[in-house]
Amino acid sequence: MFDKRVYITRRQTLAAKMREAGAEGLMIFIGNAEAPAQYKDNCYKFRQDSTWLYYFGIDQPMYAATIDLESGAETIFADDVEIGDIIWMGPQPSVQSIAEGVGVGSSAPYGKFDETVRTTLSLGRKVHYINPSRYFNRLRLMELLGRADVEAGVSEVMTKAIISMRLVKEQCEIEEIDAAGELGQRMHTVARNAVRPGVLEQDIVGLMEGVTLSGGWGVSFPTILTQHGETLHNHLHDKIIEPGRLLVIDAGAEGNSHYASDFTRTLPTGGKFTPKQRDIYEIVARCNEFAFSITRPGITYREVHIETMRRMLEGLKALDLVRGSIDDMVAEGTAGLFCPHGLGHNMGLDVHDMEDLGENLVGYDPDQVRSTQLGLGSLRMARRLVSGNVITDEPGIYFIPALIDKWKAEGTGKGFVNFDKLKGYYDFGGIRLEDDVLVTEDGARRTGPNRLPIEPDDVEQAMG
Repeated sequence: MFDKRVYITRRQTLAAKMREAGAEGLMIFIGNAEAPAQYKDNCYKFRQDSTWLYYFGIDQPMYAATIDLESGAETIFADDVEIGDIIWMGPQPSVQSIAEGVGVGSSAPYGKFDETVRTTLSLGRKVHYINPSRYFNRLRLMELLGRADVEAGVSEVMTKAIISMRLVKEQCEIEEIDAAGELGQRMHTVARNAVRPGVLEQDIVGLMEGVTLSGGWGVSFPTILTQHGETLHNHLHDKIIEPGRLLVIDAGAEGNSHYASDFTRTLPTGGKFTPKQRDIYEIVARCNEFAFSITRPGITYREVHIETMRRMLEGLKALDLVRGSIDDMVAEGTAGLFCPHGLGHNMGLDVHDMEDLGENLVGYDPDQVRSTQLGLGSLRMARRLVSGNVITDEPGIYFIPALIDKWKAEGTGKGFVNFDKLKGYYDFGGIRLEDDVLVTEDGARRTGPNRLPIEPDDVEQAMG
């Protein structure tokens, strides 16, 4: 938790943005509840709602809050513990003291939150809320508002105001992201040191995730570790490491403050790349470096994606995997066959920051239209970059037999894609290389204290 002045300033800024947009009424915030895994008293590990954490910082279940846009009054709603709770949990600080710790002077029992919202509605005043990320909170809103179509009532002005704030990271946030980067780099180093033929993938995943639990909250998303990198989000870890394969490790750490990291490295399972693997790997590494080199305030990340795909196609053309005009291939979206995902996404309190608020609202400027092309259409962050944005830089090249066959059968990419030569890559897998990047006033820097080895010679040396 940050100093209470951070939360006070954030809430004041949000209310000011709302008023500037002409909004009146009551803003409501609902924290997450615990979710039973099998039965009521055995719950999944608790994770607080990220927007709640951003404005109130209280990392406990069953909290809610209101901010009155007319009076400026702020209230936190939660219940103090009773003796039955104390027996199991020990003495706990009062809700009032917790509220004061984040700069809110007024508190009330949790049940009063419902009463406050209903009274506000009965007076004909507007209630502003954002899209709930958890189903429990969706049900709470349905009950409170007396409507099933919760999404239809989401406050666009509140959503956009929150996005505008959370997109630009404060210095205290950058420090936490760097710390999550250090933890993420440590987990990847442990993984790299454990890779050798004969080892079970799950054993490596266990070592990695142990690092995140000993140094932070845990993983920032389910770990991807696979010798089948052509499956972009392969969460199966039941294979034995085989020699001569490529192992994609896409994993991140979440610090105790809940800020995230997200790195990907692709390793040769035997410690050395084959010439064929190195050829493709070097294209991806060059794309990663190129994207970073042009990332700066003023450029859109859509432009960065497109220009990076251009460099990728140039590399593939040099291997005779594609042919023809690079400009025409870029226009046709030929790169989507090899990289069917976007270059990156926003990061912060969520590894895909704020996507619960609406992927297009978060990742696209009002004057941008999302592409329908494979690859570019999956770009989660396309906005014009500003200092303080934190994004991922994760180009990849994948050889997906089913997708290649589909394009060939449909005639997609005809004249550009050398389908005959691609037959020799059906068992290749995939390569992805990902860093987390902070946009600075004059360019960009990678987050975390060090950079994981990425040049092929450095990777081989580290594995040795």
